[in-house]
Parts: sequence; structure tokens; C-alpha cells
Amino acid sequence: MNPTATELVRLLTVNGETLAVAESLTGGLVAAEITSVPGASKVFRGSVTAYATELKHRLLGVDAGLLERSGAVDPQVAAQMAAGVREALGADWGIATTGVAGPDPQDGQPVGTVYVAVDGPLRQGSPSVSGGKVEALRLNGSRAEIRMESVRSVLALLLAELAGEQTGNERAQDTERNGGF
Repeated sequence: MNPTATELVRLLTVNGETLAVAESLTGGLVAAEITSVPGASKVFRGSVTAYATELKHRLLGVDAGLLERSGAVDPQVAAQMAAGVREALGADWGIATTGVAGPDPQDGQPVGTVYVAVDGPLRQGSPSVSGGKVEALRLNGSRAEIRMESVRSVLALLLAELAGEQTGNERAQDTERNGGF
């Protein structure tokens, strides 16, 4: 079991929040990692694997003009996928993966170009409307390695956002439960 996925499920449960996933190059691997965690059903709303570019628009609401201009491998596409799945599945948080796992380049992007995104609720003291964030990755390795690193990266991105949202009181309670460390 993935320790990051386990921690995500724990934090989402503590916060009383839910998660939805939009995937392209990872083809369901992100959802599989999350649902492998016991108790995931308390927080996991579902996922959309929009492998075909047209489905990114039709199911997730990604701007058709953006897809036509930039292709599916683009940071704005990743951001819109995360926001779109969050809205479509009624979740507090949405995460997304899009990129090129190989063996061939796609949309003018080389193999290993990946974008992972997270979209979440308005944060206290944040000037932005939502908790949207995109990370660009340049990965090396086989198709399988690129896909698994994409999974690891999107889970880590969400974990960083959730950990940043924990209040001091929640951190203190967690520290106390774990022996004061």
C-alpha cells in the first residue's frame, strides 16, 4: 500500500473532505492507489479516465479551444481537468494527470512531459478563488516508470496542499497520538 495515499485518506477523513480524480496518461492508476487504502470509501468520490482528448472537453469541461490550440499535454489542460472532475463528481478536491508516457511524442511534446494538478476549496487567507495548482514534470524512464512517477507526483502534490491546510490544533492532536514526535 502506498504510504502517501494512506496519509491522503487519513487527512481527508480528518478534514471531512472528499476527492475526485481525472486521469489521462495514468489510465486509472491514481484511483487504484487511493482505493487500495482501507477506508478510502469515506473520502473518494470517483474518477474519470479521459484518455481521448475529446473526452477531456466533453466529460471534464476542458476548453475546446485550448485543446485545439495546445493539445492535451498542457498545464492549463491539467488545471481544468482537476477543476472539472471536482465539479462533475461533487468533491472538495480534484486532482489530474496529463502527459506523454511514450513511446512516441504527442501534441509536439516529448516523452516524459507530464503535468499534474490539484484543485481545492478556497483557503483561509488565500487571494485566489480556489486551491488550484499545477506542477510540470520532465520524467525519464520507461512508459511504466513515467506513469508510476506521475502517480507518485500527483499524490505528493495533493498531500502538500492538504498538509498545508491542517490547523495547528490538528497537528498538535496528531503529534500527541503519535507519541509526541
